[in-house]
Amino acid sequence: MESSIDALSSAYQEFVAAAAGVLEAKELSGGQKTPETEAALENFKQRWELFRVSCDQAEEFVESVKQRIGSECLVDEATGMASATKSGQASSNGLPPISAVRLEQMSKAVRWLVLELQHGSGGGVASHSQHSAPFDARFSEDAAQ
Repeated sequence: MESSIDALSSAYQEFVAAAAGVLEAKELSGGQKTPETEAALENFKQRWELFRVSCDQAEEFVESVKQRIGSECLVDEATGMASATKSGQASSNGLPPISAVRLEQMSKAVRWLVLELQHGSGGGVASHSQHSAPFDARFSEDAAQ
């Protein structure tokens, strides 16, 4: 994480320095277009792009961490680990915990449905669910598909 922060900070500092370079070149040339001002502008554009790339990478890193934390919390909650560690009992909401394997199967099924809906294949959703095997025969809602 520190390397992401350092890279973003460095890219920002270089971007600001390039902006200052453009202003200095414009001032020295009296506002005229010169090879120096063009070079300063080109450097500014390059630093801007590098800064944007650094911002995108930092955003991707933050999103991946958020997803990982969310997934871990969801698994802990579904498997009863969160409530067991908080209260010392198996499950505080009266529902039996879901196995991590079952949770992963349900998650994959939801992702497939979302993808099919995004691609506009409404008929494909029904056919996919009819032809897929039940997740776990122990659960009646899965066997009824």
